[in-house]
Amino acid sequence: MGGKKKPTISQALKAQMRGAVKEEGAKETKAKAPAKVEKKPASVIMPNPWDDKIVKEMQKMKVLTPYTVASRFNLRLSVAKDLLDELHKQGKITLVSTGRHLKIYKPAAA
Repeated sequence: MGGKKKPTISQALKAQMRGAVKEEGAKETKAKAPAKVEKKPASVIMPNPWDDKIVKEMQKMKVLTPYTVASRFNLRLSVAKDLLDELHKQGKITLVSTGRHLKIYKPAAA
């Protein structure tokens, strides 16, 4: 059985050339990499559902799901679900479809 066989001279030269090319490419990609944006933790506090600013922002959206609302307003999913339920009770959004885990809303007709 034994260990790994020693590469031939041409194989060793080719491997060395590939390593040099990889190092150059790695240096270039490190220089081009953009600075990372710091993520803020999602808010636990629900915004005021009677705020016109929030309602107008939601009117621009075609479909309202907890994920889209949470992403847009930097909220947790549970808070976004509560916000959508509250706006539905107020009549500002309309329930389109519901499934086992997901409710889909759309802005109410003005």
